[in-house]
Amino acid sequence: MLRAAGPGPSIVVCSTCRLSADQREDADGVRGGALLAKALRAAQAASPALAHIEVQDMACLFACQRHCTVHIRAPGRIGYVLGDFAPDADAAAAILEYARLHAESEDGVVRYGDWPAGVKGHFIVRTPPEGFTVT
Repeated sequence: MLRAAGPGPSIVVCSTCRLSADQREDADGVRGGALLAKALRAAQAASPALAHIEVQDMACLFACQRHCTVHIRAPGRIGYVLGDFAPDADAAAAILEYARLHAESEDGVVRYGDWPAGVKGHFIVRTPPEGFTVT
């Protein structure tokens, strides 16, 4: 059930997420999460500065009341689950930029004023890194 993943900064994409609150998949039968993963990889390929952030797929993040969810994580940093994205280039660019800032931060906290506009209002939960709680 578990699959080894790289130890660095990553965006885990729920590959089975709905396309939207009202729609499960697109006209071709592709789920929103799979489309978002594709958009993230395309945006990443266009920007070498984002190559160090691994885009990983995972079937179901159990955030099923939301659609197009991702988990942003990096070693020793607070992690974040975000959702309700459109699976498009704009959302992918915002998620990747936030993941870059997150990876560059000391503890996973990115100053609100530095957040890309495309992630504001999308946060669902934060998770402490293993061995820590957040004060």
